[in-house]
Amino acid sequence: MIDSWMIAVLIAMTLCGAMGGAGLKAYANSRKKLHVLMGLGFYGTGALLNIVLLKFLPLTVVLPANALTYVWTLIIARFAFKEAVGPLRWIGVACIMGGLCLLVL
Repeated sequence: MIDSWMIAVLIAMTLCGAMGGAGLKAYANSRKKLHVLMGLGFYGTGALLNIVLLKFLPLTVVLPANALTYVWTLIIARFAFKEAVGPLRWIGVACIMGGLCLLVL
């Protein structure tokens, strides 16, 4: 059984991964050093949370749960970078979420 705090840390870990990618995307667009530092900082935080989770959860849960990063990335790309997101991508997000529910619950 996965405790609620572990689910919260899983969510934070994946959000950090997506924010890391967003920071690097922002850097590619702006060339501001702050963006690359933020991106790397988020990636590092996500990696540390991954290590913490591996102490409490099996690898077969933690690594597949990283798929949630794709969901966050799509949301960030849509709203922060105004990228077009078609219906097939949203269906993909629904499939990822369904698979994660089967995996973690």
